[in-house]
Amino acid sequence: MGSKCCKSEPDNDDLEKERKRKLLLAKQRQIARMKAAGKIQAWWRGTLVRRTLLAAALRAWMIQYWWRTVLWKKLYMRRQNSLKIYIIQEQAAVKLQSWVRMWQCHQRYCQVCNAVCILQAPKSCFTFQTSDVSQAQYGGAFNQPEFHIEILSI
Repeated sequence: MGSKCCKSEPDNDDLEKERKRKLLLAKQRQIARMKAAGKIQAWWRGTLVRRTLLAAALRAWMIQYWWRTVLWKKLYMRRQNSLKIYIIQEQAAVKLQSWVRMWQCHQRYCQVCNAVCILQAPKSCFTFQTSDVSQAQYGGAFNQPEFHIEILSI
C-alpha cells in the first residue's frame, strides 16, 4: 500500500503541476490576446484619427483654395479698374493736348490770315509820311512798305 500511496502523490503533483501550467499558458494566451486586441484597437483608432485629419485637411485646403480664388478675383478686378482709369486719363490727356495744339494752330492761322489781309489791302491804305531826309537817305519816295531783317548769330 505504501507504494501505491507514493505513486498517487506524484500523480497528484504532476496533475497539479500540469493544471498550473495549463492555467499559466491560458493566462499568457489571454494576456497575448489582450495585447493583440489593444494593438488592433490602437491601429483602428489611429486609422480613424488619420481619416478624420485627412478629411479636415481636405476641407481646409478647399476653403483656402476658395479664399485664394476670391482674393485673386478681387485683385484682378482692382487691376482692371486701375487700367480702365489709366486709359481714361491717358485718352483725356491726349484729347486735351490735341485741343491745345488745334487752338495754337488756329491762332497762328488767324495771325497769318490777318497778315495776308493787311498785305493784300489796296496801296491807298498804306500812307507813309516821307520826309526829305528819308528820301535823300534811301533815294526815292516810299510807295511800298519795306521790310528789313537782321540775322544775328549768337
